[in-house]
Amino acid sequence: MSPEVISIVVLGALFVLATWRNVHLGAAALAAAWLVGLFVFQVTTGDVLAGFPADLFMTLVGVTFLFGIAERTGVITALVYWAFRAVGGRVAWMPWVIFFVTAAITAVGAATPAAAAIVGPIAMGFAARHRTSPILMGMAVIQGASAGSFAPTGVYGMIINEILVRNGLGSSPFVLFFASLAAILLTVVIAYFMYGGRRRRQAANGGDLARDGSGTLTATGNPGNPVETTDSDLAAPVMSGPLIASLIAVIGLVVLVAVDVAVGFGMHLGFVALILVVVLATIFPDAAKGAVGAVAWPTTLLVCGVVTYVALLQNQGVVDWLGNWVAGIGAPLLAALAICFIAAIVSALASTTGILTALVPLAVPFLLTGHVWVAGLIAALAISASVVDCSPFSTNGALMVAYASDERRDYAYRHFLGWGGGTVLLAPIVSWFLLIVLPGVIIRS
Repeated sequence: MSPEVISIVVLGALFVLATWRNVHLGAAALAAAWLVGLFVFQVTTGDVLAGFPADLFMTLVGVTFLFGIAERTGVITALVYWAFRAVGGRVAWMPWVIFFVTAAITAVGAATPAAAAIVGPIAMGFAARHRTSPILMGMAVIQGASAGSFAPTGVYGMIINEILVRNGLGSSPFVLFFASLAAILLTVVIAYFMYGGRRRRQAANGGDLARDGSGTLTATGNPGNPVETTDSDLAAPVMSGPLIASLIAVIGLVVLVAVDVAVGFGMHLGFVALILVVVLATIFPDAAKGAVGAVAWPTTLLVCGVVTYVALLQNQGVVDWLGNWVAGIGAPLLAALAICFIAAIVSALASTTGILTALVPLAVPFLLTGHVWVAGLIAALAISASVVDCSPFSTNGALMVAYASDERRDYAYRHFLGWGGGTVLLAPIVSWFLLIVLPGVIIRS
């Protein structure tokens, strides 16, 4: 067996090991990089470590550290409360409030599992109290987390855009973000209508819930046994100094990044975030206490481990070898569809971050052939890997099942399983057609 084949087999084995034995993929990838480097490619430890993504490490640490302080100071709860009040306390709009708040959290650098873990209890608790669908609320959290992650300041966006730039392909951060956002929004719209987002909720006694003149929701259909509930169980945020300062810091970081993307000042996102962290910690030491634990260390280790392993493959010519093999199939569109299906299947069972980190570099030689639109394939790959996070075997899907109330947990599991299977089959085909096939037809015509 050739070194190229061995290294690819090992990469596949890493995902299988991480999925079925709960081994951390990043740690396994780092260990495998050293073993494969020394004993298969016969390079030095220094050569292996040369592929460690120091820039990406700093970015992930800095941004998630800042997010940790923001979460501790109450910024997240405040955002949910303000958004809910902005829509007039309408329960039917709550899924969209949850979606956009979760997207905003991941857009400023929070890892998707972290955002789902924070907003999930709010969303699923609200669903239980107000008798809305746990599937709809869970989808709002899961897909919102994915949507925000593809922003230029989100984890997925940072990873993909940096990989493309490092490989000389250039990046299209806004194409990636808006294409992913449109596809993800579509899944939530479908869930909204499927699970009665516009219908009045059913009260516990079988009557419908209607709003009286005071804004209180009262059950109708059984006047002798009214059911009352308030518009929201969310408490109004206390506007403290740490909360205001953290909110300003997060907004400032987003504005700086947006300006940098548009103008190109050459700022380093991670170092800017760390400067804001130091300033906040200096002014409000209590608010920053323990925030370092909120840094997405598991995600950082995952990304850096997989990137280091894939960098070893790139340096040893394996990625070029694989890309040339794919390009040699003679059917570029079929090869692109196969890449999207691999992303969807693996992501539904394992790590979305891990599969994106591995597949984007492996697709680079194929992209360099010019057979398909680079931004289109990257966006299709991103969509295929992200919308399947509603699978109960993925981290975010599992969290939503766990947060569902006891009597609705089996129901949630079955429906999230159905959504996971459906998106695995449909997302690659639809995104492939709209972002790869259709643009090619338009360009040729």
